[in-house]
Amino acid sequence: MERVTSPRQLEPSTHFTSGAKRGVRAARCRRQQERRPGAYRGGVSTTRVIAHRGGRHGAPENTLAAFALARRLGADGVELDVHRTADDQLVVCHDAEEPSLGLLPTRTLDEIQAVRPEFPELGSVLDECVGLLVNVEIKNFPGTKDHDPACRVADLVAERLAERDGNDSVLVSSFDLATIDRVKAVAPDLPTGLLTFGVDPIAALETARSHGHQALHPDSGSLAHGAAAELVRAAREVGLAVNTWTVNDADYIAELAEAGVDGLITDVVDVALSALGRGPEPPG
Repeated sequence: MERVTSPRQLEPSTHFTSGAKRGVRAARCRRQQERRPGAYRGGVSTTRVIAHRGGRHGAPENTLAAFALARRLGADGVELDVHRTADDQLVVCHDAEEPSLGLLPTRTLDEIQAVRPEFPELGSVLDECVGLLVNVEIKNFPGTKDHDPACRVADLVAERLAERDGNDSVLVSSFDLATIDRVKAVAPDLPTGLLTFGVDPIAALETARSHGHQALHPDSGSLAHGAAAELVRAAREVGLAVNTWTVNDADYIAELAEAGVDGLITDVVDVALSALGRGPEPPG
């Protein structure tokens, strides 16, 4: 998934506020907690912070180093991207095509790692992330160069996770409904989520529910102007979780947590934890 700009169109520097602004934000957070106690426990937000492609601002994204950094920063989970290789392995990488390799599904895992040794196999990432939620996003969308209408990658993800005897905390997601439906068909007990971008989140929630998925992952831009609270209320009624992406602005993070979203996928774990009352304030 790509980064979504905050609805406020803030400059990057606004992640780091002055001491005075931090005091205003702290007071606002206290008022929010009083209005919506269900979103907080002991004055601290219960919304999970999920590191987008790991701790990607301190290490190369989607690498073991990035996932280890996310843990050290205090993330509750990580989000990653997987592709199928020519030998039916699962490589963790965002893009399906690499300049030095071509399309990843045409290369074996050994061939890929000979050129890009930092690209891990899914199992090694799960080993690194024991104790964290791992959101595995399957890359397989119609119109892309590596699209597989048979959804073989979905079968592989389900098989690899089954081989690990349920020892991982995993949520599998995809933008492609057919792909995530395939995961649910072959592994009914595996938690799954539908990723969406630029669509009505209430309509998407009904799609996710009717297809038997456990979560909706809407882009954060679609949750502005009160839409987040409306979606969370609707999701609670049907028992689905709401995890939104990719939100990096501290004020918007606090706003979405107040609305009750279950998870925030972010590039800035430290900023998110601070905005939710779970870490030190970022420097002024």
